[in-house]
Amino acid sequence: MRPRRPGIKIAGAAAIVVCLCSISSAQIPRSQLLLATGPDDQALVARIAQVGPGVNADEARRVAETAYNTGRQLAAEWEMASSGNMQSFLINIGSRKYGYCYHFANELLLRLDALRLRTIQLHWAESDPGTDTEHNVIVVTARGQPFEQGILLDNWRRAGHLLWGPVTGDPTHYWLENKAQYYSRLQHPRHYSKIIPRPEPEHSPTPKLKKTKNKP
Repeated sequence: MRPRRPGIKIAGAAAIVVCLCSISSAQIPRSQLLLATGPDDQALVARIAQVGPGVNADEARRVAETAYNTGRQLAAEWEMASSGNMQSFLINIGSRKYGYCYHFANELLLRLDALRLRTIQLHWAESDPGTDTEHNVIVVTARGQPFEQGILLDNWRRAGHLLWGPVTGDPTHYWLENKAQYYSRLQHPRHYSKIIPRPEPEHSPTPKLKKTKNKP
């Protein structure tokens, strides 16, 4: 969620609430999103590994672990409230400094990029861009795979608890890729957390054999 703009009338907000409440539950698509159970959530690891035929299983494991741990660490550092919306309210009144959705997405993007992934591609995703209800998450796909086939990773909506699932399986958000934001945040990184990720050393796909000298 973005910082709330000044001048929004209570009557307008009330009208929105009435409108939303009038929607029948039968009209709302069933959610395909799940809460991660831990840094080693096997369902999440398997789903990332299966997103494309060329995805490396170890990379899938590291992505899942990093995504989960990032949410928990940021929630503690930023003193997250009971929900992302409540945290946004506290930021608006000056009781908190960080904890908007784009703060979470930005930090996760930087930490996943530091993994130097070879078979997994990262994407910056947005819903309702340019509005007060804009939401940002990170989406992962196999290299060269369409954005729409990816898995979204959302640490904001459940206050630091990782929510994940197919990018097309979110009943409350329609996600769009923003490549400009992706490149901008990597080329000109801004850190909202005290933890600054350092790039991992390059992982060689095939270990080199040590040369041995022949004994006389």
